[in-house]
Amino acid sequence: MSQHFPVLIAVLPLAAALISPLLSYINRNLGKWLVLTAIGGSFISAVNVLLTVLSTGTPIHYYMGDWPAPIGIEFVLDPLNATLATLVTFVALMVGVYGTSFLADADWLKTAGYYTLYGLLTAGLAGMVITGDVFNLYVFLEISSLACYGLIALGGKKSVLAAFRYLVIGTIGASLYLLGVGYLYGITGTLNMADLAERIVPLLNSPAVYIAIGMFIVGFGIKMALFPLHGWQPDAYTFAHPAAAALIAGIMSKVPAYAILRFFFYVFGADSFVISTGLEIMGILACCGIVLGSVMAIAQQDFRRMLAYSSVAQIGYVIVGFAIGNVYGLIGAVLHIINHAFMKSTLFLTIGGVQYRYGESNIYKLGGIYSKMPATTVAMVIAAMSMIGLPPTGGFFSKWYLVLGAMETGQYLFIFIIILSSLLNAIYFFRVIEQIFIVPDAKLKEVNKPKGKLELPWQMVLPILVMGLGILALGFWNEPIVTNILNFALPEVLLR
Repeated sequence: MSQHFPVLIAVLPLAAALISPLLSYINRNLGKWLVLTAIGGSFISAVNVLLTVLSTGTPIHYYMGDWPAPIGIEFVLDPLNATLATLVTFVALMVGVYGTSFLADADWLKTAGYYTLYGLLTAGLAGMVITGDVFNLYVFLEISSLACYGLIALGGKKSVLAAFRYLVIGTIGASLYLLGVGYLYGITGTLNMADLAERIVPLLNSPAVYIAIGMFIVGFGIKMALFPLHGWQPDAYTFAHPAAAALIAGIMSKVPAYAILRFFFYVFGADSFVISTGLEIMGILACCGIVLGSVMAIAQQDFRRMLAYSSVAQIGYVIVGFAIGNVYGLIGAVLHIINHAFMKSTLFLTIGGVQYRYGESNIYKLGGIYSKMPATTVAMVIAAMSMIGLPPTGGFFSKWYLVLGAMETGQYLFIFIIILSSLLNAIYFFRVIEQIFIVPDAKLKEVNKPKGKLELPWQMVLPILVMGLGILALGFWNEPIVTNILNFALPEVLLR
């Protein structure tokens, strides 16, 4: 059984999602719990694989149909993507449990539709992380994207237009990636990443490779909302179904960022001229996005929209780490992917809890909320402090590594942008904290009254607390993560 853990990471939620409608028709709750159980099994499989690759020191190769690569399709798990697979499945499990309260009174059809899409989204994101095949990555990209469009559309009337806009723009991004894959296949004759990395070396200066890399930058840039390709994101994050918004905001843009890392540093090699030039261009765009996203976040009144623009800035940090291009920069970028997944998911979980109880997400109507929802507000404050980059939260350490990397290479513009953005982050998050703790009670009317002593149903309180504590854990234990996982997973080109 253990030898099949790699494939179970993606297959379990995929199979459960396909079976969910039938079981939901039989009993409304069967399909829901099947999907959540499958995601739990996927998380256990990811943890097992991560522990195995860390203990053995060698990647795990899983061949589909027992056809070895490069002829067959394979899943490849090393310390880096095994960590990210664990991250994806853990956040999906927490958000999945959290979302059950929003669908407690839904009929079987809505429940089946939601959890089918949710399972497909989890399977697609996990599959993108662990696949070793460039075309298979496109398949999983489309699975996750289509599921995401549906989950956004389920948010209400305004969300339909947001989902359609994302569908149109996202399809362009996915198509560009597929065209880039076509160019690479045309000149190398392979789709396997490891085989491609060997065959592409003498061809890196060919026009086909230049075109493919350009398409990858634009295609993945759209998917991860890199400035100026972020136009779809604010509405999508704001109007997505509140039960799934935390997963979409926390993970959806990080997996394409990981794909950029995998291609540019492991397949093409960051020491080549074309890749280094592409990373410099992306670094400049990221700096613009960091500043613009932070400024736009200050101008928002809706908490969710503020977080959406904040994500434009936060993904910029990741790209800046790639553009720095040294060991510290790469560690900071990957650590920020992990930290931001926890930070942004926690913030969407907390504002979703406020929406659930009071039907409100306006920043200026959160006065006195701390006395009514203490656990929720504590988690919100922890996540906000981490977004600003205050110790001992995880966000401080990822920014610290980015600054160290920029200092080592003399890229002082990046240091200035990181510090400026942190100050801007402080402005809009301290505004929220002021509303919560200082402004008089807004006297909001309850939409869903809590049962018992808890401020929210336990299915919501538990994930909020776990994710909030996870932010602190990433701060306190960042050294073991960096030493045992991230350093171990660095591409050889950076260790020469």
